[in-house]
Amino acid sequence: MTEANTGSSPAETYIGRFAPSPTGPLHFGSLVTCLASYLDARAHRGTWLLRIEDVDITRCKPEYADDIVATLTAFGFMWDGEIRVQSRQTMQYEAVLRHLIESHAVFACRCSRKEIADSAVDGVDGPVYPGTCRNQSIPFAGNAIRLRVPATRNCFDDRVQGKVCQELASEAGDFVLKRRDGLIAYQLAVVVDDAEQEVTHIVRGADLLDSTARQIYLQQVLDLPTPTYLHIPVVTNSDGQKLSKQTLAAAIAPADASRALCRALAFLGQAPHPATTNAPPAEILSNAITHWQPDAVPKQRSAPEPATFGDSQCTSKLIT
Repeated sequence: MTEANTGSSPAETYIGRFAPSPTGPLHFGSLVTCLASYLDARAHRGTWLLRIEDVDITRCKPEYADDIVATLTAFGFMWDGEIRVQSRQTMQYEAVLRHLIESHAVFACRCSRKEIADSAVDGVDGPVYPGTCRNQSIPFAGNAIRLRVPATRNCFDDRVQGKVCQELASEAGDFVLKRRDGLIAYQLAVVVDDAEQEVTHIVRGADLLDSTARQIYLQQVLDLPTPTYLHIPVVTNSDGQKLSKQTLAAAIAPADASRALCRALAFLGQAPHPATTNAPPAEILSNAITHWQPDAVPKQRSAPEPATFGDSQCTSKLIT
């Protein structure tokens, strides 16, 4: 897999990132997220990092990671520095877990998903853990590791979605940092990665909005800085489902890069469309950076995929 691609000169005040999971090829929803994070970083003259989030090795494949890198290159995206690959960071995650164990911030849990579901209420992200193993002395080896969550209200200001608050204990509960099968959970990996990469601004899909309060709490427990967040609407199909591999979302094609970028800009509210469907991708991106308006991004959690644009639906020439 390609390790580096040079972008614009980095700035000290803004470090952003795009962090896809290689469970399949990039689709239009992935492109929208990538584009928003890229434009926001470059408009701030900041650093833009690429991170492959393959911590779940049961679902991720190296060939998909290679395809993601190739597709991003074909679409004109240029990142700063080396690509960070989560599956290579296990030692860092385990070190943080040891610290949390020593500070008694976590506990071991032997409950199965079925046992939790049978005695839990629904929260923002599935069944809320009922605390079954919280006060038991269960060995960590071979069991899940959960973070103790207090009964506290956690709020943050999202640049698009506004003020977001979550009652951690009742809406999320003690959440998993390491799974029973030994794999590091997303919540821990993303917090450690963002801290080690000194990420200051996170632009991602609103499907992760409900995870943010948990990540901020973990940052606080680890005495780490909290980035600024911007959650864009998730792209949905005609049935209202999020575009994903599971919903059979079509892969974006490099041959259709210019038209796809035009559609993605329209989805993000960047109108009039600062691109033509036949301009080179690099030219479209350069112009979009100059005219990036995050305040124009729709303030909603999801929106349907736009219809394919014809040439007449994009401006006849680039905005100057």
